[in-house]
Amino acid sequence: MLISDKPPIHLTYCLNIHRGESWAENFAAIREKAMVVRDHVADGKRFGLGLRLGHQAAEDLRSPEKRREAREFFEANNLYAFTVNGFPYGKFHAGRVKENVYSPDWRTAERRDYTLLLADILADILPDGIDGSISTVPCSFKPWITTAADVEAMVGNLVDCAKSLHEIHGRTGREIHLGLEPEPNCYLETTEETVRFFNKSLFTFGREKLSRELGCDTQDAEEILRRHIGVCFDTCHVAIQFEDLAESLHRYKTEGIRISKIQVSAALRGHSTPASLEALGPFCEPVYFHQVKARSRSGAILSWDDLPEALRDLPSREDVQELRVHFHVPLFVERYWALGSTAGTLTPEFFAEVRKGVTSHLEIETYTFDVLPEDLRAQDVTHSIASEYKWLLPHLK
Repeated sequence: MLISDKPPIHLTYCLNIHRGESWAENFAAIREKAMVVRDHVADGKRFGLGLRLGHQAAEDLRSPEKRREAREFFEANNLYAFTVNGFPYGKFHAGRVKENVYSPDWRTAERRDYTLLLADILADILPDGIDGSISTVPCSFKPWITTAADVEAMVGNLVDCAKSLHEIHGRTGREIHLGLEPEPNCYLETTEETVRFFNKSLFTFGREKLSRELGCDTQDAEEILRRHIGVCFDTCHVAIQFEDLAESLHRYKTEGIRISKIQVSAALRGHSTPASLEALGPFCEPVYFHQVKARSRSGAILSWDDLPEALRDLPSREDVQELRVHFHVPLFVERYWALGSTAGTLTPEFFAEVRKGVTSHLEIETYTFDVLPEDLRAQDVTHSIASEYKWLLPHLK
């Protein structure tokens, strides 16, 4: 929903919290879940939707009839879609996801073509006067990228995407931008790594490639890349890296890198004590990756790919001061037994940047409701999402 006119700020929640791979399942979640959330929090305002369209749902929406049905339903029910989560290509619930969530990555034509289909769908359903965003994988999972050719392939496909988004803008007037979403243990992980990729790869040989293909000068090519390729800033992921959110936003702004969307989310936070490690046990589950970062007393950052691996190693580590776990937890819950969350890193300085318009798109993203320990699922999913809105909205006003 529209939180502010000047600057424009739209808020939604990501529908990836609801199960479903087909468009029919996604559409049912909008009718049966999102509209319940709307009734709790929107107070008569138009309610924004953060679609999650995997490959199957996107293919379903090749159909002009299904797009028209969606548009008509949105208009009739005071809904509008302005952002799409295009990160998970395949199945995202009810089975092992783990590292598969990064595949296909940006080295592949499959990732490029799927993303361009999302852009075509979004351009068709986006309301007039509102820009559209698509979040995507942070290029790849870090262990998969081993050569300069891998990086060139990723840049090449991103340039193809920027070129198509530029053409959509020229043809329809719809401005759609893609947000690479830095995540722990991925090719783009920290703010520094992300800035380096944009400046040393995308805005250099990527700019040259786009200039040749469009027949424009390099400055115009770079402006197109900066308009259509940016960062999806997930506050959970940034906090896991022990980075300051406001400082990270300021760095991107200084570098002229677009913040396509901010996903407002929180991670688990604790200490390497017997009580904390015991409390983390129920969060070990077989569906998602739960990367762990720890800060030692010397300031060094330690890393594990998944929570079970970290729990095996941490009891023998006497130098760990604090640890943070990539497990998205509700914003409104302060304590999880001996654990806390990184919601406290959402500081007044961070919200000041948001209110100044560092991006026009905000999205609550706590997709892990189904795999939370049972004690933390006392509310049903729609009431839990509504509670997140009620926690967040006072910070935005």
